[in-house]
Amino acid sequence: MAARSAPNCHLRLEWVYGYRGHQCRNNLYYTAAKEIVYFVAGVGVVYSPREHRQKFYRGHSDDIISLALHPERVLVATGQVGKEPYICVWDSYTVQTISVLKDVHTHGIACLAFDLDGQRLVSVGLDSKNAVCVWDWKRGKMLSMAPGHTDRIFDISWDLYQPNKLVSCGVKHIKFWSLCGNALTPKRGVFGKTGDLQTILCLACARDELTYSGALNGDIYVWKGINLIRTIQGAHTAGIFSMNACEEGFATGGRDGCIRLWDLTFKPITVIDLRETDQGYKGLSVRSVCWRGDHILVGTQDSEIFEIVVHERNKPFLIMQGHCEGELWALAIHPTKPLAVTGSDDRSVRIWSLVDHALIARCNMEEPIRCAAVNVDGIHLALGMKDGSFTVLRVRDMTEVVHIKDRKEAIHELKYSPDGTYLAVGCNDSSVDIYGVAQRYKKLGECVGSLSFITHLDWSSDSRYLQTNDGNGKRLFYRMPGGKEVTNEEIKGVHWASWTCVSGLEVNGIWPKYSDINDINSVDGNYIGQVLVTADDYGIIKLFRYPCLRKGAKFKKYIGHSAHVTNVRWSHDYQWVISIGGADHSVFQWKFIPERKLKDALHIAPQESLADSNSDESDSDLSDVPELDSEIEQETQLTYRRQVYKEDLPQLKEQYKEKQKSGTSKRRERAPGNSIRLHFVHGYRGYDCRSNLFYTQTGEIVYHVAAVGVIYNRQQNTQRFYLGHDDDILCLAIHPLKDYVATGQVGRDPSIHIWDTETIKPLSVLKGCHQYGVCAVDFSADGKRLASVGIDDSHTVVLWDWKKGEKLSVARGSKDKIFVVKMNPYVPDKLITAGIKHVKFWRRAGGGLIGRKGYVGTLGKNDTMMCAVYGWTEEMAFSGTSTGDVCIWRDVFLVKTVKAHDGPVFSMHALEKGFVTGGKDGVVALWDDSFERCLKTYAIKRAALAPGSKGLLLEDNPSIRAISLGHGHILVGTKNGEILEVDKSGPITLLVQGHMEGEVWGLATHPYLPICATVSDDKTLRIWDLSPSHCMLAVRKLKKGGRCCCFSPDGKALAVGLNDGSFLMANADTLEDLVSFHHRKDIISDIRFSPGSGKYLAVASHDSFIDIYNVMSSKRVGICKGATSYITHVDWDIRGKLLQVNTGAKEQLFFEAPRGKKQTIPSVEVEKICWASWTSVLGLCCEGIWPVIGEVTDITASCLTSDKMILATGDDLGFVKLFRYPAKGKFGKFKRYVAHSTHVTNVRWTYDDSMLVTLGGADMSLMVWTNEIEGYREKRPCDSEESDTDSEEDGGYDSDVTRENEISYTIRALSTNIRPMFGVKPHLQQKEPSVDERQGVVRGSRPPVSRAPPRPEKLQTNNVGKKKRPIEDLVLELVFGYRGRDCRNNVHYLNDGDDIIYHTASVGILHNVATGTQSFYQEHNDDILCLTVNQHPKFINIVATGQVGDLADMSATAPSIHIWDAVNKQTLSILRCYHSKGVCSVSFSATGKLLLSVGLDPEHTVTIWRWQEGTKIASRAGHNQRIFVAEFRPDSDSQFVSVGVKHVKFWTLAGRALLSKKGLLSTVEDARTQTMLAVAFGAGKILVGTRNAEIIEVGEKNAACNILVNGHVDGPIWGLVTHPSRDFFLSAAEDGTVRLWDIADKKMLNKVNLGHAARTVCYSPEGDMVAIGMKNGEFIILLVSSLKIWGKKRDRRCAIHDIRFSPDSRFLAVGSSENSVDFYDLTLGPTLNRISYCRDIPSFVIQMDFSADSRYLQVSTGCYKRHVYEVPSGKPVTDQAAMDRITWATWTSILGDEVTGIWSRHTEKANVNCACVSHSGISLVTGDDFGMVKLFDFPCPEKFAKHKRFLGHSPHVTNIRFTSGDRHVVSAGGDDCSLFVWKCVHMPH
Repeated sequence: MAARSAPNCHLRLEWVYGYRGHQCRNNLYYTAAKEIVYFVAGVGVVYSPREHRQKFYRGHSDDIISLALHPERVLVATGQVGKEPYICVWDSYTVQTISVLKDVHTHGIACLAFDLDGQRLVSVGLDSKNAVCVWDWKRGKMLSMAPGHTDRIFDISWDLYQPNKLVSCGVKHIKFWSLCGNALTPKRGVFGKTGDLQTILCLACARDELTYSGALNGDIYVWKGINLIRTIQGAHTAGIFSMNACEEGFATGGRDGCIRLWDLTFKPITVIDLRETDQGYKGLSVRSVCWRGDHILVGTQDSEIFEIVVHERNKPFLIMQGHCEGELWALAIHPTKPLAVTGSDDRSVRIWSLVDHALIARCNMEEPIRCAAVNVDGIHLALGMKDGSFTVLRVRDMTEVVHIKDRKEAIHELKYSPDGTYLAVGCNDSSVDIYGVAQRYKKLGECVGSLSFITHLDWSSDSRYLQTNDGNGKRLFYRMPGGKEVTNEEIKGVHWASWTCVSGLEVNGIWPKYSDINDINSVDGNYIGQVLVTADDYGIIKLFRYPCLRKGAKFKKYIGHSAHVTNVRWSHDYQWVISIGGADHSVFQWKFIPERKLKDALHIAPQESLADSNSDESDSDLSDVPELDSEIEQETQLTYRRQVYKEDLPQLKEQYKEKQKSGTSKRRERAPGNSIRLHFVHGYRGYDCRSNLFYTQTGEIVYHVAAVGVIYNRQQNTQRFYLGHDDDILCLAIHPLKDYVATGQVGRDPSIHIWDTETIKPLSVLKGCHQYGVCAVDFSADGKRLASVGIDDSHTVVLWDWKKGEKLSVARGSKDKIFVVKMNPYVPDKLITAGIKHVKFWRRAGGGLIGRKGYVGTLGKNDTMMCAVYGWTEEMAFSGTSTGDVCIWRDVFLVKTVKAHDGPVFSMHALEKGFVTGGKDGVVALWDDSFERCLKTYAIKRAALAPGSKGLLLEDNPSIRAISLGHGHILVGTKNGEILEVDKSGPITLLVQGHMEGEVWGLATHPYLPICATVSDDKTLRIWDLSPSHCMLAVRKLKKGGRCCCFSPDGKALAVGLNDGSFLMANADTLEDLVSFHHRKDIISDIRFSPGSGKYLAVASHDSFIDIYNVMSSKRVGICKGATSYITHVDWDIRGKLLQVNTGAKEQLFFEAPRGKKQTIPSVEVEKICWASWTSVLGLCCEGIWPVIGEVTDITASCLTSDKMILATGDDLGFVKLFRYPAKGKFGKFKRYVAHSTHVTNVRWTYDDSMLVTLGGADMSLMVWTNEIEGYREKRPCDSEESDTDSEEDGGYDSDVTRENEISYTIRALSTNIRPMFGVKPHLQQKEPSVDERQGVVRGSRPPVSRAPPRPEKLQTNNVGKKKRPIEDLVLELVFGYRGRDCRNNVHYLNDGDDIIYHTASVGILHNVATGTQSFYQEHNDDILCLTVNQHPKFINIVATGQVGDLADMSATAPSIHIWDAVNKQTLSILRCYHSKGVCSVSFSATGKLLLSVGLDPEHTVTIWRWQEGTKIASRAGHNQRIFVAEFRPDSDSQFVSVGVKHVKFWTLAGRALLSKKGLLSTVEDARTQTMLAVAFGAGKILVGTRNAEIIEVGEKNAACNILVNGHVDGPIWGLVTHPSRDFFLSAAEDGTVRLWDIADKKMLNKVNLGHAARTVCYSPEGDMVAIGMKNGEFIILLVSSLKIWGKKRDRRCAIHDIRFSPDSRFLAVGSSENSVDFYDLTLGPTLNRISYCRDIPSFVIQMDFSADSRYLQVSTGCYKRHVYEVPSGKPVTDQAAMDRITWATWTSILGDEVTGIWSRHTEKANVNCACVSHSGISLVTGDDFGMVKLFDFPCPEKFAKHKRFLGHSPHVTNIRFTSGDRHVVSAGGDDCSLFVWKCVHMPH
């Protein structure tokens, strides 16, 4: 059938009409070559106005919506929409892709911009967070990313005059970004009073931090820094869409259709109103401008491009036109001229010249147009409208002939009959009307057979019949002109004049096989060329052969349109195809290149694009492809999927542990002292792998089996192992220098390990890019790069820089399996992949790879490729096919094929002067360098085996899977698991072998010799020598596969159970049959001789019986019945009288021999019985061998040493474990070893316990381990991981550590209120209007001349000079406090011990030891948790600090690490981290270039950064419990240690991977973790930071202590008071101390221990007494001079919240949380009897203030109400006027109309906690739950008053006070227990 292959003709895109002006801006530029670059639909267009020629960039797969031009103006970056959108950087000259940036954005890429030197590119996504991303585009690498804004971003630009700064703008915002490290930090532009907050559409950056931006209202906003400084009003009368900067100045274009030019200082030069020019029209809107020299390019909303020459600005030149916005459906072709007609929902009909590529006529109609047709004579043009009417125009002058409206719904299709007499009009109401042309379009008939809307019509050539398609996919026929429906029979011989229908026999093939979707919108048949073109909803144009009868035909496909292609037609002479896009409203013109011309046009064959442009395969066309070879067929069936991946085990364990919390109460047994070590492996993985066998530099042989990389020394017959993998290795490649090897494995996130064959150490581990497994790897010729292929559904291809562990590029490989990847030895950026029906040639483009299919041409067919190599030039490549041919390729073209083997060619190897190939036929062939002739062949035959072989060949000519050359030999690996060495002269040596494909289960060790027997599903029985000669001694083929075997006690006989239910006994030496039986139908699962003389043989089968035979008489003597499931294990007792049996239902049963009677034995007795062997996995003795996750894994085998000490087990996950026997109690401790991949089917100790032999089921390998007795072990790398279920009962904690382990950190933005207040917040309360307000006087603003007596002052102003100066700023001067309670290693010396550096709250503090002066690093926006200093001399005084954060979303609240200079406080780098919650430890490496950080996230992630670039190198989950510290080793950049709750781990950085080993705390050391907090060493001094918030300096010689820093130990610090006249202040805190601080001397003067938590403190007006309120309701009065107690009293049970002396020193007011204020008269002496109290306080008291005359008290309470009481009577004052007349002595209330303005909008959950008005009475400071200190003017009655904010505290500022003379403000912290002293900066006079 012809339809089996795609047609041999081709389409080439020749022209695109249109320009995308809608929903896009700034997308039109001049390139350096004076060409114009823009985009339409999914195509980038480079248009040369001089030559009127277009070039196309077609690397995108969906609509392009953004474009940026590189500063050198040759390269272009374009971004697209889509689910996984990507950015392409391409060359506008060659239109080839340079780089692809992907895998970051979703939805689409809205804006792009290059920086000044073009190295970096910034992009903005269309996702919900409008992510902003910065790329190193050449490497395809993301440098930084951050959420952009909550609303759309319209434009972004680099500041070309300041490095690392960007500006973005959009809906109601503009943001100024700085890039530091990997952190993009935004600051919002402040609109202020200068302009309205509104949407900014475009921007341009200028010198001196100026930014010009265009706003939605037509103004230009000018910014300096982040502030709006002026606006240029009315620059345009509507939104400014585009702004373009050039050397001369700026050009802006707006919605008003004007272009304005401005000079460099933004003074207007000129204006060009396009609406007024000849080409202009009403509603013209400019979307893009580009000004270069004297030319201006303008792109409009309606898809036009104008070019304006500046000095003839009223004559713009229209260089491109297209349809405007609205769907485009109508397309008609002129019958005799090269013209196309289109009509659209924009109501215009346009006629295009296909030769001149230009619009030649246009006419606007009244209604949207949906279809068009031109009559055969070319005179009339009929247009069908959306409203159900149709219009006929004359083509030559577009005048109307007739307008008819017979229908209500849209006309979707109309066609003139071939003889020109009729017009058929199909409507959406499912009818077709027939009109007579000559009768002025009189209606002659109608066809009403359809039930759905009409989609397509075609006339027969004689104009007598009409066929229609409708929306249901029905095809109907009518007789013309009457419209009577006719049957299929009558239509039989009719020839159709055109074929545009989508259903019908002739076009069956355009539909996929099994789908009934109708997504093909249009087809058109070319009868002459026998091709059919189709257009569908996915933007794809396809070419099929015509007719194509069978579904799922082959095709060629072409992309370019974005969404649906609505119509497609051949031009009248079949030279072109015209297609039109619905949503992209563009017209594409394709040149048709027929078959005969293809030869000359070879260069256009493989179209380069990221989407695959050849057709998807379908099965109907494979009938002529030869059968897939059976071996390959088998291989493609393998999925390598696992039920449980090893990576998932830790999580599973946690889940099961949760469930079983209650179960583990018993103390668990220790792990055994013995350990085992892998000694030798019999096996080689050849059955599904190729080219995985090589010689190393030293002549050893490297290959893989199961999860082990093996290095085999053939001289000594020994093996060394790489045990870094934890599941099947599937591929292996060797470095060009033959010293390193790369291996790829199976896994959920499979890893590739690169390791050194000498040291067997991993150099790099690559993860994170593949799924399920890695099936092919290859090194580049320089050894720096590695290519890998995954086995996920799209067979992803990845290119790596393996040393750095970086992914360079990635691409989807193919739907079908890929077998091989090969890197070009000459060009490191090129590679080949080959696989099922596939060979592809790739080149790297930035982060992507661009693939081209091999072009077979007429030479052959797409065959399955099994192997590939490059030849002697970069163009030449050779591939071996599954049919035995070698294909020779030049570039991507097949040059010729050579027959090489019978059956598939599995392996090829390139030599200096030729090639060597190996195939399924078992022949090795040597070829010359061009595959002209075969020089020599070697057949692999038993006869050729040399005497030194380590085994026996199973069959002649085994299938060859791997070939390698070196050291004068050819190394061959076979499918049967043999490795052979072929000497050039012919003899063959067998080096290693294993079982063939099929599971291996049967294993038996000899009773007194070091040999063992195995039997497998591959139908062989084999005997292996376990002594140093390590070889297979004998092999015998069986008629069936077997599952078990056993030596007789004398070692002479060997019993073997087979899978068909029979078993046989063979002579153990010759393997000849002695006797055989067949009594059962199912598999024989275990077979055992009784001990001693071996009199009986027990044979267990899967049909749940055990037969007992007498060996001598060969008769069955008993049957054991009673098992409910198949039998798994059988053991005899030492007397040969009792059988212990395990079944598949996990039953443990006992039977008496020889009759087989079932016995019930209590479990206590089972232990006492002496068993001859123990292979049981059930019972009390081995309860502990079942893991926590026993539900997902089975223990398949166990075996006990003959000294009954150690039980070895094998399980389904491939683990071999050792337990102490008996393993009682659940979840015993063990040692575990990984080498097998999936399930371990059997384990056996040898007769003397010196070795353990284990069998892997699916990996077909036999592993021999040596048993190492306790004490003998040498310490080796890569030792086993010991038991990983930590015992819960080991102690080793002190209370601090426990506390710290449980701390949860919140970020400021989420902090909630510290006081349990309730009620309506002040700024939400409805106010009662006062008397004044009713009279129209606004409170707080005095009438200019008042008749009334002057108002009293709000506040008594004391001790301030006559002139009041407002405070304009606060500067942090001192901090008393140090974060020691939960941090470690956070105190360091700097500058030779002159300074110390530490942190508290969110400030880093540099403290001078001598003077006590401090300087601060204040860039952190939340608490610092860790600090470290770089010790490398190159990075002097460099500090890293890590902070608390929220989610790891890279936004400003994400946790981050700042690296800064301690001396000048400059930020050098900010690393936004992926640690959610916070960073709890940081450490620099030895060279100072790397930084290690640990997170507080549940996994406690460990990350390594290259901090100067801000790149993350590696990251991995650290431990499931808190890690306290992680430090690099002092001499290393790759090794570090982490310490935490009950664990120490030793880590190594390999490439991008982190490998960890647990530290084993040996029995000698006591395993109690110690709590060290912080220690630093200086010159002769030691610095110690303590848990008590002190930093102490200890002299090394005399141990003299000097306290450098003091602080409160426990917070919050609630009490704070400043001395009435001196620069002292007191603080009182939860830690039960009151401390006196001196600001001038910068130190703590004194502290009093009260024994109870203190809540409040107050000085008397003279400063001679101090009152302290306690948490327990007591209060104390001290005399300052002697610190003696003057009096104390406890009248309340609850905390005292505030305590105040009256200004006349007479009264003491005490406010408590019992909703009360008590008054005491101090003149009555220290008895302190209460004289009265305030009644009816609705809630607890927060603050109190006395009036200046001591007669009133104001109280703020917990329900957001302020009350005033008389003193001392305690009566409430309710009269507002009276309250307003009071002058207050102090103001600390957070409530009251005077301070409404301090409550911010964001206090839903958090409160303002404290306030204080300055002594001058005009400034106010507040502290709140967000940790902010704010400065307001007083009074501030307006809501949301203006203020300045100061950060530094952690959440909750609890108290705040001005010192005397308003010189300082002191603030007290809740969470941080720190006191901040701020210096007040007063306004100048």
